[in-house]
Amino acid sequence: MPSSHVSVGDPTRAVFDLLRDLVRTPSYPGIAAQESEVVRALAGYLDAHAIACEVTEAAERRPNLVAHVNATDPGPHLLLCGHTDTVPPNVGAESAGLGIRETNGVLYGRGTVDMKGALSAMAGTMVQLKSQLRRGRVSLAAVADEEMQSLGAEALIRSGFRADAAIIGEPTAFQIAIGHKGLEWLNVDFIGRAAHGGAAKDGISAISAAALFVHLVNTELVETFEQRRDPVLGLPTINMGTIHGGDQPSTVAGHCRIQLDRRWVTTETVDGVFGDLETILARVRDAYPGLSTSLTRVPDGMLTMVHGPVVTAQDHPVVAAAREALVQHQMAPTLTVFPAWTDASLLGREAGMATIVWGPGDLKVAHTTEEHIALADVSRAVDVYTAAALRFTSGR
Repeated sequence: MPSSHVSVGDPTRAVFDLLRDLVRTPSYPGIAAQESEVVRALAGYLDAHAIACEVTEAAERRPNLVAHVNATDPGPHLLLCGHTDTVPPNVGAESAGLGIRETNGVLYGRGTVDMKGALSAMAGTMVQLKSQLRRGRVSLAAVADEEMQSLGAEALIRSGFRADAAIIGEPTAFQIAIGHKGLEWLNVDFIGRAAHGGAAKDGISAISAAALFVHLVNTELVETFEQRRDPVLGLPTINMGTIHGGDQPSTVAGHCRIQLDRRWVTTETVDGVFGDLETILARVRDAYPGLSTSLTRVPDGMLTMVHGPVVTAQDHPVVAAAREALVQHQMAPTLTVFPAWTDASLLGREAGMATIVWGPGDLKVAHTTEEHIALADVSRAVDVYTAAALRFTSGR
């Protein structure tokens, strides 16, 4: 449960206290009202600093929080966006994920880097901007369910919220990610005919059919990816993540399922992603008369909006603002692409907001038993987010 006391005298300490509260508060799938207590702690911090916020439900007991800092003079509108949910604790981990530990200025615990560290920094940025913002508007959106269906981001977009640009605070070690690939998680089902293993000719092996599918994907489909190379995002990818089939050794497998991860780029379309695989499945069915197949999205992997690729132009003002902020704080203004999918896709593609992914911490430790973030990086994030927001809203 979050602390009932909010530090307000020392801004840095207040941000660190908020982060500790958020990390101590579980918000992974299976928790009742999953993100509600995190939102309550965040709202308490903002309220203590006289920043009004609005809490709405993205779904039943799944809240979003939106807060604004407005300048007197008009100017551009920047969104700072982070998600309040986390993945579950690692199987076999000693901690249930509710406890935290702190060693030499590094905070360990579920959600520290993905992404309660950045979310706390963004809240701290709003406090800084309250006295510094001279033009425009800066909003903070803390959204639910990014790790699953992106209920929160979809609800935010459907509410009509728009800004001129957005920053997603996923961990990039302060590199400015100007895009990432699209994502499809797919079930590929093969339905054959079971038979006794001693009379295999009477059956249709779903496992053998699945093996042919994998072979054709790896030897033919993947070869076409070079021709689809994106100038920013690079090559599309496909990964066979799981395979399950059959009943026992002496039975011809009547069923088999592959779950795959398909990352696609701007030179492709989602219809083409499905079409490629359906063409291969038709060849597999031809090779195994009587076999049936299906290709479907993995349930709970998305809601209604396509999880497509997104790229923001390198010369966009939000990129320039982030680069200038890093230089101002003696940090390298490195551009990159993010290796995972984020809500930037929905904000950019569905809402038309130029979006970058930019935050403290190392993605490599996210979702691990040793997830952590350096408190100094959280403090540094407040500084660079504030500087970028002031630069962007100035319209320079």
